[in-house]
Amino acid sequence: MPRACAVLFLTLLLTGCATSVFNPATNKPMTKDTPPGMDAPLDLVSENAIAISFSGGGLRAAAFAHGVLTALKDTKTPQGTLADDVTFLTSVSGGSLASAYFGLNGPKGLEDFREKVLLRDFERDMHLSVLSPNNLLRILGGGLNARENFGDSLDKHVFNGATFADIYRHRKPDVRIHATELYAGIPFPFIPRAFSILCSDIRSYSVADAVVASMAVPLVFSPVVMRAYPDECNEPLPPLFERVNADPDAPRILKAAAQMAYYRDPKRVKYLKLVDGGVTDNLGLATIAVTRAILDTPYAPMTERDAVKVRRMIFIVVDASRGPGGEWALSEMGPGGVDLALAASDVSTNSSARFAADSFGTMVREWRESLVRFRCALSDEQVVQLGGPSKGWNCDDVKFLLAFLTIDRLEPEYRDKLNAIPTRLTLTPQQVDDAIEGGRRGALGLRRLQQYIRERVEPTSEATVPRP
Repeated sequence: MPRACAVLFLTLLLTGCATSVFNPATNKPMTKDTPPGMDAPLDLVSENAIAISFSGGGLRAAAFAHGVLTALKDTKTPQGTLADDVTFLTSVSGGSLASAYFGLNGPKGLEDFREKVLLRDFERDMHLSVLSPNNLLRILGGGLNARENFGDSLDKHVFNGATFADIYRHRKPDVRIHATELYAGIPFPFIPRAFSILCSDIRSYSVADAVVASMAVPLVFSPVVMRAYPDECNEPLPPLFERVNADPDAPRILKAAAQMAYYRDPKRVKYLKLVDGGVTDNLGLATIAVTRAILDTPYAPMTERDAVKVRRMIFIVVDASRGPGGEWALSEMGPGGVDLALAASDVSTNSSARFAADSFGTMVREWRESLVRFRCALSDEQVVQLGGPSKGWNCDDVKFLLAFLTIDRLEPEYRDKLNAIPTRLTLTPQQVDDAIEGGRRGALGLRRLQQYIRERVEPTSEATVPRP
């Protein structure tokens, strides 16, 4: 410890010599040819839909998410598998590895995700030791690691240079990766509407850069930088922003979303600095609330046609965070130094996640109610025009289910195994397999998912559900 203190003291003296570590902005401006929706697919929802949020937690979270998706792929339905029902994926941090890969490769990509991603030693090319004077200088200069230490590996070996245009060509699912924007202190979703506020075109943006932003734990990684292009705009700001700013009683989530208007003011924001989405919401739920706020429709993020077609949707909130831990709880002394900082960070992250989970249930109920009001206000002619039935239309026939999958709800064997897996970017094969199997078993044991399966299957058919 004296050696570490001496190193830290020396580094503080050398602050003026700190190594500058940053990620240059790579997002491109809009042009006059940029389409309003930036080619993002629309009308994705059918009669049955599954929406999933994947939490952070390093490779443990990615493997846990992979187990959930594998369970869905292994569950047969009359039309295919439950993986085909996955329509919306929202994610943060480590969960974004799984959601982005699934968005680019679909259910078929589940076959090689373990070998190609989960077993990769991402930490091999990363700066990790805080006892190294050079690394301490890097921390003071912006962060231990920049794109060349992690993002380049993701881009080359995992996503093969893919951009959001590549995700959109696959149409389904709608993938919403979530980071934290530091200036306004708000969730930033990688979606066309958010990019249009920046006056930037998401189609050419690297999927790897979005995932790195979602995973950019402060100090461990330097922030991912994006540039605002207020002089390149061909879309107005959402009308909601002006209404919210004029209303002192507007909900706080709307107030937060309206701060995106700062991106059009070059005197306040020229560059966005994005870090780990877990700083604002480690469950990846905030991006849905922000999306609903900036789109400002009763059915967002669905379209009108989606709103007419959907009959049942299940939201599965997948939380791969670990339970309480720390040997310092067994002694009078401690925690100290790094353990204290990490413990305080975990408390803050978990507290915001609990609040997000509680408020999400309310948002889902309100979403369903506003969607039904929209449906019931349609004329028969409008229903048919939007793809609904000409006969037997029931505007109230919409069911939203909500399920939470957490490590602490697993059977004791897998709960203990997953709680022992660290939040890192390199794991052993056994740790990876334990996390995958925990996610698979946990998903198959969800009561609400079993209800969804029963209700989506025609009366004369049966779904084939694999045993946990």
